Amino acid sequence: MAEPILRLSGTVLASLMFQHVNSDSDVEGLVLGESRFDEQVTISDSQSDHIHIEEVYNIQKHIACHRLNTLYTSSGEVNMDALQKMLADNKQDKVIGWYRQRRNTEQHMTFREKLVHEKLKSALSNPHMIFMLLTSSRVTQTGSTHRTEYSAFISRSRCLVNIPVLVTNLGLLEQQAYWKVSAPCSAAGYNLTMKKHGSKFFSSNGLLKEVNEVNKMNESLQVELQKACRDVEESECAVEALQAEVSALRKKLEEKQQTVAGKATETASPPEPRNNLLLLEAVKALLGSAPMFLTQTLNLQAVPVPDEHVPVATEVNSDTLPQESPTNCRKRQGETLLGRERKRTRSKC
Repeated sequence: MAEPILRLSGTVLASLMFQHVNSDSDVEGLVLGESRFDEQVTISDSQSDHIHIEEVYNIQKHIACHRLNTLYTSSGEVNMDALQKMLADNKQDKVIGWYRQRRNTEQHMTFREKLVHEKLKSALSNPHMIFMLLTSSRVTQTGSTHRTEYSAFISRSRCLVNIPVLVTNLGLLEQQAYWKVSAPCSAAGYNLTMKKHGSKFFSSNGLLKEVNEVNKMNESLQVELQKACRDVEESECAVEALQAEVSALRKKLEEKQQTVAGKATETASPPEPRNNLLLLEAVKALLGSAPMFLTQTLNLQAVPVPDEHVPVATEVNSDTLPQESPTNCRKRQGETLLGRERKRTRSKC
């Protein structure tokens, strides 16, 4: 049995990806081309001749649907009216399959896609229909880079088989033997058409005319970018110099403020002496019982009033003191009054 393989050019693949990126939703449509059987003759050291037959599908064009689910209904039935509008009478024979582009999904067919694929095979009377699936996903979180994967499927005995996809202008990496294969495009007027219209798009060196203009624009953009980079570098150096100058001025200002604060503390008046509480307590403990340092407050009955700051253990008990007569108290009060009047008369003199 021949092995199926799908071939398409880089232009067709790029157009499919470009259409998918510029659309807001998933995209689906039909692929046009041709299918043929290629006989590949391989010559190796072990055997002189080995014939290998391949069933090659060449995709040359694609037609996209304007909206999703226009080719088929929700149950998977093919809408023949929409299919006839998309295809002309001479294009229906060139339909070799259909495609679908999805975002952030896996590379396998869904149940509806399998059902639609079988319905399209019977509607177009083509048992060798292919299905091409393209899926894109974000590589970075910011969405600046995307990755697009592609694969192709064909139905064999109601079983879907994944077939290899080869991009012709990217080259084949596994060429381990001599082989001969026919050209991917067998149209007779292809070379004549390219010679006729090639001068409008290609220059004498074989490159596209627009490519030369793009290269010139790229060179001018690079020159402007280098100028902008130099300007940015000079501005950054100026900013760094200003930041260093500002930090030096701040340091000088802090040192000046510290020196002014030190001089102000030196010229200020010395602090008032504080009472030495420990010394006062020691003097009271040693000389507290001496009559020279002992002062008491008497009430009207000439009874000493205990001091509030004196501890309870050292307070004098009024019951233990000898009781004096009222006459003695009156005499003592009179003496104190006479002494006060004498002091006042001396101070007046």
